[in-house]
Amino acid sequence: MTDHTAVEVHDLHKSFGSLQAVRGVTFAARAGEVLSLLGPNGAGKSTTIAMLSGLIRPDEGDACIEGQSIRNTPAAAKAALGVVPQEIALYPDLSARENLEFWGKMYGLRGAALRQRVDEVLDVIGLKDRQKDRVGKFSGGMKRRVNIGAALLHKPRVVIMDEPTVGIDPQSRRHILDNVKDLNAQGMTVLYVTHYMEEAAELSDHIAIVDQGRVIAYGTHAELMALVGEQTRVDLKLSADGAALAAEWRTAPGVTQVSLAEDAAGGPPMASVLCDDSNRVLPHLFEIAGRHGVRLASVDIQEPNLETVFLHLTGKALRD
Repeated sequence: MTDHTAVEVHDLHKSFGSLQAVRGVTFAARAGEVLSLLGPNGAGKSTTIAMLSGLIRPDEGDACIEGQSIRNTPAAAKAALGVVPQEIALYPDLSARENLEFWGKMYGLRGAALRQRVDEVLDVIGLKDRQKDRVGKFSGGMKRRVNIGAALLHKPRVVIMDEPTVGIDPQSRRHILDNVKDLNAQGMTVLYVTHYMEEAAELSDHIAIVDQGRVIAYGTHAELMALVGEQTRVDLKLSADGAALAAEWRTAPGVTQVSLAEDAAGGPPMASVLCDDSNRVLPHLFEIAGRHGVRLASVDIQEPNLETVFLHLTGKALRD
């Protein structure tokens, strides 16, 4: 690993009217590492990436990509950077190869150099056998793999991947995660943006947890896990609204955090309880629920993970 800072972000701010989307984001990534920005939807991750990519200008603060300021030398900063956007940025009527050739020309590649680089990228994304097929016929996962390939054509030293696995099948997701590992093994610095804690845990050298426009924690997976010590998360499905129940649960011995979230499918609400000893705490939770006339439809005891860290820091679940 080259011993220098590849991405340095200092006190970035961005507002849209009265909405403060990013409020003083600061972090750094060493050359040759994977750093994940982990946080829920709406945390400010994509706005931060848009500033780093040169799509929008920060209200305050600055960032450097391989030593080049996004404010003072934006063209040089962009030249060192490859960006895989959350949205698919491809032409559906063109083949995979034609799409890559188009984006390669945008980066200034021509002739034999362009053809060779497209061949190399098709190998990287595992689509050489489908290179002549029209992208509009591809699955969502295959489109995302071409999207990644387009960002690699100019051999950037840093690549940003903004939620590259959203809405795709498990096989394509696995392929993309393996792509990230392979690129990193070749020395590329990867800034990986996700709200999937298991991806951040698997891929990252360091993780920056983002919430409400700020970095609320930064460190290795082990360092972040140390923030919660031996605490356990208990997920419970409730039979009815649990606002009053949650308020009393927070006073139960051994309970440190309680978070409520509506079920995405419109089912019963979910509660996440952070506690020191689930064996000791659960009888209290059942007793209190009984007094409130709420049935606990399911109980799932989780070993500490990054969602436990997020709950510990914010009082809410990462999925909220």
